[in-house]
Amino acid sequence: MSKSFKIITQEISKTLQVFRKDALEPMKGFDAMAKSAMSEGALSALQKELIATAIAVSTRCDGCIGFHVRALVKLKATREQINEMLSVAVYMGGGPSLMYAAEVLQAYDEFIAGS
Repeated sequence: MSKSFKIITQEISKTLQVFRKDALEPMKGFDAMAKSAMSEGALSALQKELIATAIAVSTRCDGCIGFHVRALVKLKATREQINEMLSVAVYMGGGPSLMYAAEVLQAYDEFIAGS
């Protein structure tokens, strides 16, 4: 695979800087929703990032995979935790999710090497 999830997340972040300025109020709302949804509660931050990554697999979103796998690495997710989450995502999403499970593993290896 020739994608770099570090580059994907860097380019998205750079591009969205302009959008964040142009759509200040909606982005404030989005940021508040994200902060609230991902904060510790009955589920840990790690569990929430695993859920978000599974959704990224099912929706086939490279950017989402990059940002959420990067967060999983920061939260010290293990390969075993990643593999279990991917097993559920592939079970629910079939072959297309299997292809994006490989993308998650690539992103994990890329981010873990840089941590």
